[in-house]
Amino acid sequence: MSGQAGEKAVSGAGITVPTGAPPIPSPAVAPDDTPRASAPGRPSPVRSTAGSGAGTVLAGRYRLVARVGSDLSAGAEFWRAEDTVLQRDVGLTVLRRRPADEGQDDPEGTARAAEMIVRALRSGGFEHQGCARLLDVLAANSPGVPPDVLGAAVTEWVADRSLTEAVADGLIKPHRAARMVAQLAAAAEEAHGRGLVLGTDHPQRIRVTGDGRAQVAFVLPRPGVEPEDDVRGLGAVLYTLLTSRWPLSGSDAARAGLPSPTREEDGSPVPPSALRPGVPVELDAVCGAALAVTPPSGVGRVHTAAAVRRMIDEVVAEDERAALFPPEHDGVAVGPDDVWQARTRRTENRDPRRRRKLAIGLGVLAAAVLAVLGYLGVQIGSLFGEPSAPAIVVGEQSTASAVPGGPAESVPITGVSMEVVDDQGDRDNADQVDRAVDGDPRTAWATYTYRQQLPALKPGVGLMASFASVEQLSRIMITSPSAGTVVEVRSAPSATADLADTTLLTRKTLDSGETMISLADSQPVQHLLVWVTKLSGSGEAYVSQVDEIVFYRAGS
Repeated sequence: MSGQAGEKAVSGAGITVPTGAPPIPSPAVAPDDTPRASAPGRPSPVRSTAGSGAGTVLAGRYRLVARVGSDLSAGAEFWRAEDTVLQRDVGLTVLRRRPADEGQDDPEGTARAAEMIVRALRSGGFEHQGCARLLDVLAANSPGVPPDVLGAAVTEWVADRSLTEAVADGLIKPHRAARMVAQLAAAAEEAHGRGLVLGTDHPQRIRVTGDGRAQVAFVLPRPGVEPEDDVRGLGAVLYTLLTSRWPLSGSDAARAGLPSPTREEDGSPVPPSALRPGVPVELDAVCGAALAVTPPSGVGRVHTAAAVRRMIDEVVAEDERAALFPPEHDGVAVGPDDVWQARTRRTENRDPRRRRKLAIGLGVLAAAVLAVLGYLGVQIGSLFGEPSAPAIVVGEQSTASAVPGGPAESVPITGVSMEVVDDQGDRDNADQVDRAVDGDPRTAWATYTYRQQLPALKPGVGLMASFASVEQLSRIMITSPSAGTVVEVRSAPSATADLADTTLLTRKTLDSGETMISLADSQPVQHLLVWVTKLSGSGEAYVSQVDEIVFYRAGS
């Protein structure tokens, strides 16, 4: 991200860089980034030729792991790195010092790098789902910054796929491609309203998340980037998702491992439908309006991200309205979530956790049916038996449970959805939270491993459970190997409620194994927060693990 106004800014590492800061040495020309075969999100490490490379630690905290791209015009390299303090992956945009030409520095490159760092600092408050969150900014000559690094920006790591990897698996359905770009267009619109630019016009700055969103993953675009460049970048990303070709810079396309499209006489790329039959004319129009050197006949050239977003939103809305009619064949195989399925297609359950939860639910239902039939059998038998016959008590079952109207044993609640709650926004291992309610104690969710006990870094971290409807709970069972973990059980008015809006029901220290927490006096709830206020562990390793949480409905 890049800003266009401001007086001074301070990085996440506590570095102050005023607007009139002295020149910083210029960035190096990045080495070749021709894509190499690797697992999605985990590229093969590529050591830099400019000095510091894979294994180098910046600011005593960020270890460079694998370079995933570069922007030569910005003098920037894109790295997957490890935050050794919070033990998580981050994205790192590194500005390199150019090799000295006969012992002379490059003043132009030095000034450009300084401006990019200052603009990054000014954009620190910008957050949007279409752009990775900026976490830290490092200036040149700061403690722990290598001499060949002019500066760096740290962002959340978009761990799934690069733009090249997203289109390498095969054709993407046109309307799905439009949905993938919608959040990116909304992010550009909001950024431009704040005087910022994102740098969407470079293919290696874009990555695709697991839920199918195109996102700016690496910041620090070159100073000359304008909002109109972002607009062209939005059209280019959509064009690439439709055709697997990057329509802007040919050198950028080659470095990303993407071919360039055929071009019209005026230099504009041919419409996507000319390369791939089945692309709707509406998406041809979006790409043409954003990319064309000369606006196509009947279509005006768009100059704002807001206009691109509105066009994409209209295409998506029209697709949703037309879902009742069979789609035009676009050469893409039918997906499991498509409304219209081929007659010969076999449906498969692709979610083993859903299948396991269904089996548990059916088992609970069968047990309830047997209990009702047994109760009815007892009642019918009593009509024909001796009126003075005493009640039969089996084992340690209480008399009240054998008497009509007595309380029944509570049963587990199924179909519970779970989300990680974190006031600091880190959301410890959010992609593994379903393991806490999947019915399998062999799978688990755990917090990050911290070097300090709560609440030194954050007030706590929690699991928000949501039920299908309001439930009266009798107790919850937490299975955990992390003895000494302290949890608060809180009722919440909604799944997104702040901690201050929740109500404390009880507090419990977990044992190793199963810990039962009674909620006998609680009110009916639909959302329940299990809030961890103290982690297990000692020294410089504090972590708590939850193997399973079972919520029990009160008997009636």
